[in-house]
Amino acid sequence: MSKDELRLLDFWASPFCMRVKIALAEKGVAYESQEEDLFGGKSDLLLKSNPIYEKVPVLLDNGKAIVESNNIVYYIDDKYPSPNTLLPSCAYGRSRARFWADFIDKKIFEAGMGIWKSKGEELEIAKKDFIKILKKLEGAMGDKDYFGGDNFGYVDVIAIAMTSWFHAYDVFGGFKVEEECPKFGCWIKRCLKRESVSSVLPDPEKVYQCVVMLRKMHGIE
Repeated sequence: MSKDELRLLDFWASPFCMRVKIALAEKGVAYESQEEDLFGGKSDLLLKSNPIYEKVPVLLDNGKAIVESNNIVYYIDDKYPSPNTLLPSCAYGRSRARFWADFIDKKIFEAGMGIWKSKGEELEIAKKDFIKILKKLEGAMGDKDYFGGDNFGYVDVIAIAMTSWFHAYDVFGGFKVEEECPKFGCWIKRCLKRESVSSVLPDPEKVYQCVVMLRKMHGIE
C-alpha cells in the first residue's frame, strides 16, 4: 500500500461501513473498498487488522488499522479538516456530539433488530421502543435542520447510515417512520439530497432482501 493510500474493509449492507464512506465523501477523499464476505469467510486481512472484534469497518491508512465506525469518522474528520469539519469547534459541542453518537450506536440498531427478529407481542414492544428512541432524537435536533445545527455534521453522519435499514423495519413492523416521527422523516429526506449520502446508501429494497435472508438464517418465518 503506497503512502497515504486508504483502504476500507467493507460490507455493502453495513450501516457502520456506510458512515465511513459518507465521511470520506464529505471530505472528498479517495479510497479503495474491499468487500468482505461476512457469511462465507472473513479475509485474513480483516482478522489481522481487527483481531479484537473481527468485524468491519476497518480503515487502513497506509497499512495502519483504524477500527470502530464512530472512531473512524472521528479520525477522518481530524485528519482531513477541510473542506468542512464534521465535529463542532467547541469542547461542549464535541462532547454533545459524541454523546448522541454513542446513544445512536447503543439504541437504534439493537431496537431495529428487535423488530425484524420478533413476532406478536414482542414485535409490538420492539416497535414502541424504536419509535421512542427516534422521538428522543427528534428532541435532540430541536428546531435545527441537522443534529449539527444548521450544517450537516458528525451525528448526522452517524445517524443517517442507520436509516438504510428503515424500510425493512417498516415492512416487518407494519409502520412508517415518516408517519410516526415526521420531523425525523424530514431530516432523512434532507440528508438524502446530499451527494455524499445518496451516493452511499444502497437501494432500500436490496437491504430488505438482505434482512429477509438474515431472518431465514435465524429461523424466523
